[in-house]
Amino acid sequence: MVRGGTTIHTADGSTVTVRPRGIEFDLEVRNAKGDTIATVVMSQDDLDALYVEMDEHTAIEWEDAA
Repeated sequence: MVRGGTTIHTADGSTVTVRPRGIEFDLEVRNAKGDTIATVVMSQDDLDALYVEMDEHTAIEWEDAA
């Protein structure tokens, strides 16, 4: 669970920041220049589903690389 917010830095210099917003969460995507290019509001269930999808996708990529 994200409590105070978290930022993920990507290889191309972009960032994805997740911040709590009451009972929802803000996701903000910025390009390498720092411009906001997307914002999304998600519920806890939506955020949990996103994490599950990311975990499954990453596991498949690691299995394919082996």
